[in-house]
Amino acid sequence: MTDRAGTPAEPDPAAAEEEAVSGAPEEPRRKRHWLRWTALGVSVVVLAAAGAGWWFYRKLDGNITTDTTAADELRRYEKERPPAGTSTARNILLIGSDTRAGEGNRKYGRDKGTQRSDTTILLHLSAGNASATAVSLPRDLMVTIPSCRKPDGTRTREQFAQFNWAFEFGGTACTIRTVEKLTGIRVDHHMVIDFRGFKKMVDAVDGVEICLKEPVNDADAHLKLPAGRQTLHGEQALGFVRARKSLGNGSDTERMDRQQQFLGALVNKVQSDGVLLNPTKLYPVLDAATKAITTDPGLDSLRDLYDLARAMRSVPTEKVQFLTVPRRSYSYDANRDELVQPAASQLFKQLREDRPVVVAPSTEDDDRKPDADGKPDDADAQAPSPTPTFTGRNAAEAACS
Repeated sequence: MTDRAGTPAEPDPAAAEEEAVSGAPEEPRRKRHWLRWTALGVSVVVLAAAGAGWWFYRKLDGNITTDTTAADELRRYEKERPPAGTSTARNILLIGSDTRAGEGNRKYGRDKGTQRSDTTILLHLSAGNASATAVSLPRDLMVTIPSCRKPDGTRTREQFAQFNWAFEFGGTACTIRTVEKLTGIRVDHHMVIDFRGFKKMVDAVDGVEICLKEPVNDADAHLKLPAGRQTLHGEQALGFVRARKSLGNGSDTERMDRQQQFLGALVNKVQSDGVLLNPTKLYPVLDAATKAITTDPGLDSLRDLYDLARAMRSVPTEKVQFLTVPRRSYSYDANRDELVQPAASQLFKQLREDRPVVVAPSTEDDDRKPDADGKPDDADAQAPSPTPTFTGRNAAEAACS
């Protein structure tokens, strides 16, 4: 700077300090300003994500219905139940209820205030999650049903009757006690799912692919499908696993085989990375699953179900197996079933001891032709051997192979 005479002026210390503060470091100041706002934005996003995660967790956790009635009833009979296993293997009873109560279920028949188990599967998850074996129990299987407490507080008498009556007599607790009496296997947990819940689960994974050799038109099952490869969604999927009059020979055995085939395809779909690693697909699956089930107190939280799902995911697909308990037509009523012995007892023993169960596809004529003693060939085909093999399938088999 200069004065009016043109001579240099003395520097102003205050101005120099102001210039030093506000002039030279402008760019670094902008950078620090930007970093502060970025950090603030990231913090807001993290907090929002955490809040959304907590909200989703609370919502999914609150969807689950806890069955405390069955737990209370089972405690009354603890002394007569099989002992708990010493390993980390788990046995979970999956019950498909045929109740017509609830939204969307009345089209399958009138709600008479009673319900029976339409499908029952005993799922054995081995120690170390090395394998998972799902054993279907026919609803028409003749078994001994213990004395059970009815909803009105009265008790039934012990009786020899078809298996699905147990659910009608005394609900889940009666069904569990019947299964334990039949198999000698301790049921650690249970899940009950109804028609509507099943449909929502299938829709949540965008349907499941199956193949039909012939077209189907079954009014009772609300099912009309062309032949060939196709993807079934909720309503069609339910009709497919429930139909029996229009598919195959109309037997419950073939219906269970279709259920196993469909569940294998469903396991494959859920285990795919396209579902489990995609939040937009995973959340609807979790939402449908948690709304669909009623469980015991040991599985009634999202954390419990997540641990179970994680265990199932660690099982190799080829080690997820489905089979039907060895059975044949009941001697005194062809419309009922009875166990094939000693094959059934050997299967139950393998599961109790957490030993491997080997399954193999059935031949075309299995369970069709009676042999010399007038009983179906499965009585001989599933006879015990050093390494027993049972008719069934695994989830790695393609639904359209």
